[in-house]
Order: sequence, then structure tokens, then C-alpha cells
Amino acid sequence: MSATWHATVLLVSPRRIDAQRARLAAAGLPTPTLWQLELGVLRMWHRTLWRSETIGLCTTQPVRDSWRARLLRWRPLRFPFLLAEKAVAPWDMTGLYSSSERLIRHLLGAHHDATQFVYDLQILALTDGALDDLRARAAAVVSGADPRADWLRDLVVYTGYHEALLAGIDRIRAGETELRATDADDPDLSFHAYLRWCAAQPATPAASWAAWRGEVSPARG
Repeated sequence: MSATWHATVLLVSPRRIDAQRARLAAAGLPTPTLWQLELGVLRMWHRTLWRSETIGLCTTQPVRDSWRARLLRWRPLRFPFLLAEKAVAPWDMTGLYSSSERLIRHLLGAHHDATQFVYDLQILALTDGALDDLRARAAAVVSGADPRADWLRDLVVYTGYHEALLAGIDRIRAGETELRATDADDPDLSFHAYLRWCAAQPATPAASWAAWRGEVSPARG
């Protein structure tokens, strides 16, 4: 079996992801192989299937007091609207396939609990002007200048999300780390930590197979 078919299944466009790897290297970030990124996608799918409570729910803020938000708090009902809004891309589990515009729509329309939005902000920071664009659009939602502000607020369901996002953008643009030391090493919260996790895995399918058979010590993330 060639590596091509599973890279296409897991990464959608290996060629596009490979181009993104060059951007990572230019930014001085870890540059996992395509296979290591595939293992990272499998890690993301494991989170989606077995730790789904960490996605799209809020542990600290109440649901907005509107009939739409109360309905959309149920994630299965919310999902079609997120797809229509282009606020989620379930085929892009790394975030590297999505354009800056798609990531901005994701951050404005899909709830991220606490500091989970940092992962996507770190990706956006790789594109000149992307964080500035996101900040302007988030500020328009917060101020109500965006004509779709009420809809986007209801779509993220929970009170205070866009305000928290706006504050987080400002902290990152100011050069602050945003994440606590323990969270900075969590691949769920930090794109940089996710890259490090991927880069610590076996570099090829053959190396993974050998590690699984115990022929070499498996890398640990």
C-alpha cells in the first residue's frame, strides 16, 4: 500500500499541506513529515470521538438568552448551521488545509471554550494581516456594527465568547503567550504543541510499524 491514498484520506490535499510545511519551516516552527501529520489527524479524530465534551461546549459561561441560542446549544442541531456558515471544516482536522478566511469564519462562528481559540490564532499568525482582519471583524460583532452580529452570537451559543476572543487576539498581537505553561504543551490548545507532538512521532509508516512491533522505542508526545 502506498502512502498516497491514506495521506489523501487524512490530509485531503497532501500537496497543499506540503506547501504549508514550508511555511512552518520558514517561521521556525517544527515541521513534521506528512506521515507524522497524518498521525496527528488520527489523534484529533480520537479526541472528536472519545473526548467530544471538549469541543463546542462551555464550562464557565451561560447560554445566551435567546431562542436560537437555546436551540443551538444542542450540538447535533447546531452542526448543519455551522457547515452552512462555513464555520467548520470537518475534513481539515489540522487547520493547515483551510484558508485564512475559512479560519476566521471558524473563529467567529464556532464556540471555543476558554483559550481553545489560541490554536487557530497561532495558525492565522503565519499569514500577514490575518489577525488584523479577524480583530476588525470580531470587534464589529462585539459592537453590533456587523449586521449579522446577533446571529453569530447565537451560533456560538454562549455569553461573552466574542469579547473573550477579541481580548485574546489583542494579547497575542501584543506578544503575550496567552496560555498557561501547562496549557502551552497541550496539543488540543496550542498549534505549536500540536506540531511538536506530531514531530515526536515515527517519521514514516515503516517506522510506525517497527515501533508498534517493539523493534524501536516509540516516540512519545
